[in-house]
Amino acid sequence: MLANTDSGLNNPTAECGMPKPNVLHRWFEEVWNKGREAAIDELAAPDVIAHGLVDSQGNELAGREGFKAFWRQFRNAFPDVHVDVHDGIVDGEKVAVRCTVRGTHMGDGIGIAPTSKPVMFTGICIARVENGQVAEAWNNFDFLTLYQQIGALPPVG
Repeated sequence: MLANTDSGLNNPTAECGMPKPNVLHRWFEEVWNKGREAAIDELAAPDVIAHGLVDSQGNELAGREGFKAFWRQFRNAFPDVHVDVHDGIVDGEKVAVRCTVRGTHMGDGIGIAPTSKPVMFTGICIARVENGQVAEAWNNFDFLTLYQQIGALPPVG
């Protein structure tokens, strides 16, 4: 079922025919845009798995605490991070969104000295939802572009 940026979680259409927010819209708004660490406990299952995101040792993120460590490092590097969710699709227990991420590289949380450079990159997140929480997510964000924009990697081409 295709829906706009206010698509639903388990029931994508409200009684009046207007879409309702889904858990990923809430996730990006509360966890990333508002910077609410407590929202991770509210919106992620205790044993959440975040495919496509890794810790400082290159291990896939697992569990709320594993995600919180990643989140703290990224928000340290980009304290003004903002994620715009453009589209949402709901299919049974899976939800997908297309995003644009913006921020300014102001900290060393990603292991690179701050550059004060702005970044803008895109991504897609697909999540499996259980009991209103993200149980598993597949993340595909253009981190190559992020690293090029802060000068950590040369431009391609």
